[in-house]
Amino acid sequence: MPAPKSGKYYQGFFKPKNPEKYMGDPNKIRYMSSWELAFLTRMDNDPNVVRYASEEFSVPYFSPLDNRTHRYFPDVYLENANGEKFVVEIKPEAQTKAPAPKNRKTKRYLTEVSTYIINQSKWEAAEKFCSERGWKFMIITEKHLF
Repeated sequence: MPAPKSGKYYQGFFKPKNPEKYMGDPNKIRYMSSWELAFLTRMDNDPNVVRYASEEFSVPYFSPLDNRTHRYFPDVYLENANGEKFVVEIKPEAQTKAPAPKNRKTKRYLTEVSTYIINQSKWEAAEKFCSERGWKFMIITEKHLF
């Protein structure tokens, strides 16, 4: 499957072929990007995935941008046939790296920096949350999906 140009702006409800694997209401599985849809489809069809959920729980995280605690809803939780448990975040590769400091004063650069800082705070909290439960946290990008 070729990678969509962007994972953004493609939203809807996922209809699983194996609703018994879903840990929640299988009629209310929402995806927020084409990449999330591709990953949900893979989880639903993968015989090694025994259970999965999408944005069914939150992880508290502290944002250094406003000095407040917020709730982060990871994209996917899954359990495999080996009993391993994973929390998965699906993001564009560009959002997993610090923005290059080319045009430091542009609005786009400042937005990219803010997004990066918030993502790092969320992912640090998710790592700790998962570690405390014996789970693994993973970030999946378009490079992993396609």
